Amino acid sequence: MKILVLSWEFPPRIVGGIARHVAELYPELVKLGHEVHLMTPEFGHAPLYEVVEGVRVHRIPVADGNDFFHWVVNLNESMGLHGSKLLLEEGPFDLIHAHDWIVGDGAIALKHHFKIPLIATIHATESGRCNGIHTDTQHYIDGKEKQLAFSAWQIIVCSDYMRREVERALDSPWDKINVVYNGIRPEKKQHHQDFHTQDFRRQFAEDDEQIVYYVGRMTYEKGVSVLLSAAPKVLSEMGGYVKLVIIGGGNTDHLKKQAWDMGIWHKCYFTGFMSDKYLDRFQTIADCAVFPSLYEPFGIVALESFASRVPVVVSDTGGFPEVVQHNKTGVLTYTNNPDSLAWGILEVLKNPGYRQWLSDNAYEDLERRFNWSKLAKQTEDIYQRVVKGRSQVVW
Repeated sequence: MKILVLSWEFPPRIVGGIARHVAELYPELVKLGHEVHLMTPEFGHAPLYEVVEGVRVHRIPVADGNDFFHWVVNLNESMGLHGSKLLLEEGPFDLIHAHDWIVGDGAIALKHHFKIPLIATIHATESGRCNGIHTDTQHYIDGKEKQLAFSAWQIIVCSDYMRREVERALDSPWDKINVVYNGIRPEKKQHHQDFHTQDFRRQFAEDDEQIVYYVGRMTYEKGVSVLLSAAPKVLSEMGGYVKLVIIGGGNTDHLKKQAWDMGIWHKCYFTGFMSDKYLDRFQTIADCAVFPSLYEPFGIVALESFASRVPVVVSDTGGFPEVVQHNKTGVLTYTNNPDSLAWGILEVLKNPGYRQWLSDNAYEDLERRFNWSKLAKQTEDIYQRVVKGRSQVVW
């Protein structure tokens, strides 16, 4: 089977979870015997064409726009042009697979022009992120999401929660939506002790401080402000022997002000962006990972903590309750509730045996439910169903 994939992010361009998703799913599909061509915008010094673990990556030039939305229009125009050339020169192709609305227009145009069925993975919805549709910008994105969902032969989502959300928010039929979890390669988190852990740890905390960390985007829906609100109770109960490490790029001024106003600035460390290699090292010296999202379609950050053997405390929103089994592979707390979050963090910090038990269970669960080779097989089954359906109709 020959598949053309459209994704607006792919390593080294990493914005959210889509980059890791596409970078880890498609090599597994290549192993199953499929030919995968992936189109993504050019980025930095990354080559315009390369083969990455069997995936043929085409990085295409995109003209700068006045703002993000103009850039998206230019991206889709480029994807339409380069995709057409690719389909003509490398064809015939069996499927087009688009990841999120940002590449939707290009994917839909290629679908209709070449009469190739389109599959869409919806990683999140604007309605979910914004708790409804309120502004003109949100209406625009919501419309693009609905257009992509309508145009797709089948839709893939990352959790049962997202299946319900896509059915409701994007008016999609239930039997058109398929759940395939996100996965992770645990071996990527196999830490080699090629550094002095104690010296490394002292960059972040005192020897007697336990390290609680958040890693991710600094957007409202990630709930970092809830974590800061929970911190005073955690510090009080632990005699102050805790350091809160906030990892991620983006604007943190409002969060820093919150920490200062609450009198916990000296117990917080905002690191900014941290490379994967550095983060892997950091996770070996951390005591607890906290993800207090207000909206979370899946929560791949929880899997990364599972793989690093760091116990997780998460909010019970979105896909998190499917990923993290309460009191077995992590701790679930009430969404947007600082007291509940503080309780969860303290459960982990005060009980070293419980902490070890959670992280052991979580690591075992990766092979059971979040193994990319198994998830690729589920994706392949959807592909085969669509190809069979296409063969039975006149377009």
